[in-house]
Amino acid sequence: MLKLRWVVLLVGIVAMGQTRVVTDAEVMRVHRGVLLIDTHNDLPYWTVEGHDIASADGAPHTSLAGLKQGGVGAEFFSVWVAKDFVEGNRSADRALQLIDSVKHDIVEKYPADFQFAGSVKGIEEARRQGKIAVLLGIEGGHAIEDSLRLLRDYYDLGVRYMTLTHTNTNGWADSAGDITDAKVKHHNGLTAFGKQVVREMNRIGMMVDISHVSDKTFYDALDTSKAPIIASHSDCRALANAPRNMTDEMIVALAKKGGVVQVNFNCGFLSQRFRDESASTQPVVTQRLEQAIGGKAIGELESDVLEGKIRAQAGVKPATLADVVAHIDHIRKIAGIDAIGIGTDFNGVSCTPQGLEDVSKFPNLTRALLEKGYTEQDIRKIYGGNLLRVMRAVEVAAGK
Repeated sequence: MLKLRWVVLLVGIVAMGQTRVVTDAEVMRVHRGVLLIDTHNDLPYWTVEGHDIASADGAPHTSLAGLKQGGVGAEFFSVWVAKDFVEGNRSADRALQLIDSVKHDIVEKYPADFQFAGSVKGIEEARRQGKIAVLLGIEGGHAIEDSLRLLRDYYDLGVRYMTLTHTNTNGWADSAGDITDAKVKHHNGLTAFGKQVVREMNRIGMMVDISHVSDKTFYDALDTSKAPIIASHSDCRALANAPRNMTDEMIVALAKKGGVVQVNFNCGFLSQRFRDESASTQPVVTQRLEQAIGGKAIGELESDVLEGKIRAQAGVKPATLADVVAHIDHIRKIAGIDAIGIGTDFNGVSCTPQGLEDVSKFPNLTRALLEKGYTEQDIRKIYGGNLLRVMRAVEVAAGK
């Protein structure tokens, strides 16, 4: 009877979310033993403007030293083509400049530290060489300028996923970013050409990414794709009610087809409390931002960084490491451990979680997961194993 009581007590403690004690040695043993793959980092926006990845102040959340300290094994650098480049048909030009910046300003400049990779084998080879694997993902389907030829060209240049939309609806896919804007011409999901884009991505071996798309576009892409798809940087709408986040039904549907949700570290997608406080202070923040900029020309992400600082000064506290774990927990609960990955959105957001402020802080997440009872095998899957499984499936579907 006494033994039974202890079992009941132990189950009760676990159910209450109590954590176990984890030593520094255990954290680092596990962390160094797994392959950590981040599927979304906006660093190219900064390097294309001359910022150096080896400089401590080169970009808000990423440096070479930070990547090493954080134990990052592979990084998908985002070829983010802002919607402004649609005007004047400049999207492809912008994409090519960003791709060149990754190859020239990162990989070629620091060959002892980085190795360009275009496959699972490439990532594994970089790991054996003790280097960080570098991959490319296009963010914003308007970058192909409605051309399958450009899509194939991007693949030949090393692009291994494409986010079907950014915050703007393009000529063939609806975005979550403007779905309520009556002035925008929407398609009710994917057009016939949009489905052709997805099928061509399957054929050539490029992962289909549904972060940023509308709910209908998501389901159209899921139904059309013959290979698993990913959300390269998305969170759970059940925990933070952002249109950009995924509903439980979407997460489960994605997982049933072998896909993975790569958890985003943007405070606004992690924390409903942060969203509510940001909304209440937005008029003051906007006014102070306009005063700080003073009519000067400033880039979108530079403006976001400045806005983030002003928001913090206005008293809005960031999301936390616990919020990230909560999203991971939620996905595991409804869809299983095989549906979870990491896609930080570092360098593309104005606020990152306390405890996960930049790429150097990943061991903090490893500690938090171990404390919550995640096993080394669980963490191996979350940090890269699940994403590699999808990449292999995409390569097999394309006959690679």
